[in-house]
Amino acid sequence: MNPQTNLNHQAEEVFEIYPRLIIPHTLAAGPGPGNTDPRVLEAFATAGVADHMQPDVVRGMKEAKFMLRQVFGTSNVYTYAVCGTGWSALDCAFTPILSGDSVVSFVNGTFSGIDDLNIRMKASSNADLAANPLDPKPANVVTVKVAHGQSVSGDVVEAALAEHKPMWAFMAHWETGSGRINDLQGFNDACAKHDVMGIVDCVSSLGIAKFNIDDYPAVTTWASCPQKGILGLPLTYAPISFNDKVIDLIKQRGCPSYLHNPILDARHWCIDDGKDVETAAYHRTHSSYAVASFHEALRLLLQHGRAQKAADYAFYEKGLRNAVETMGCKVTSNMTSLVVFNLPAEFEGREKELVTGCREKGFAIWPTLSEPTQIRVGILNQLNPAAINDIVGRFADAMIELGVALDKNKIMDELNGYLAAR
Repeated sequence: MNPQTNLNHQAEEVFEIYPRLIIPHTLAAGPGPGNTDPRVLEAFATAGVADHMQPDVVRGMKEAKFMLRQVFGTSNVYTYAVCGTGWSALDCAFTPILSGDSVVSFVNGTFSGIDDLNIRMKASSNADLAANPLDPKPANVVTVKVAHGQSVSGDVVEAALAEHKPMWAFMAHWETGSGRINDLQGFNDACAKHDVMGIVDCVSSLGIAKFNIDDYPAVTTWASCPQKGILGLPLTYAPISFNDKVIDLIKQRGCPSYLHNPILDARHWCIDDGKDVETAAYHRTHSSYAVASFHEALRLLLQHGRAQKAADYAFYEKGLRNAVETMGCKVTSNMTSLVVFNLPAEFEGREKELVTGCREKGFAIWPTLSEPTQIRVGILNQLNPAAINDIVGRFADAMIELGVALDKNKIMDELNGYLAAR
């Protein structure tokens, strides 16, 4: 072996080939993502290898765009989906906010808090960013904080907008961090009264609650995600909808983004100059797999029916809530896809221990990500008696293992009595 051959051989030996990654199935019973429907997974896996401008891929995007308008309950032409997670759609929603714009932002949990940070970054001056690059505090953004476990009320929104008279206002519809529904009608009415452009994070409500965004005309922008109510694969497309007022504003003054530019991105969804058109304009490389699975997720939602799905969530959440309360927990949430609660007083402080034990057994529940620490158990894509029985049974076992004295058989009997009475 000559010296050069020996050197190459030695170089090859430093590479380690890891074993094939096998990810097991878990029961996703947290705030999201939910377990993906087998039909959506099949659509993803069986899509052909196709480029992003292939006619069937473009047709799928057109049809997804039309289905999204039905899901949102809107005639907004600029309704489409952003590649990525809900954070991608929210970043696109905040892109029209320019440095120096005045904003009032309402925060009552972890995720509206992250939204607020994104807004402050968008609205900051260079000096604001230099002073605090990762957590800027521009004077033109007012953050109204509502205590964890409480909802943002219309009165709170009205008072803040009356005082500060901003250009923009932001609120999450359903705040998953604390499990609270905020006052959408009150937010819209205050924005209308004070001529403010409203932005709503509907990540946790779209496809779960039944509402039509056209009923809230002062909200100019709505952003959601693919992995909660839509129940597509988490990394596919995040729904978004802009009304004409915000699109006209972008036409007048632009926005400092190519990737998340609401007008440029829409052109790949066959939307141009406020109209649906036949030909897509290249903006980024879309995946045929993602288009196929997102398309199927929307078909599933509309086949279920928005009203029926909302009723199913309310029914099964109540069954889960009753069972958790019977175990001695105090529920503080009012969402229908998720219960957020405190453990019995004598077990306070052991929330993360309980959650860790559940997750080790493939039962994926979550603690809250901000103080006070609570437990979050969700029912995304678990809208049937067998699934609710599985969730309640597993949680009862975890509580017993923690040391809580409870009668699991009685709890399960009461749950099944409730479910059978529907």
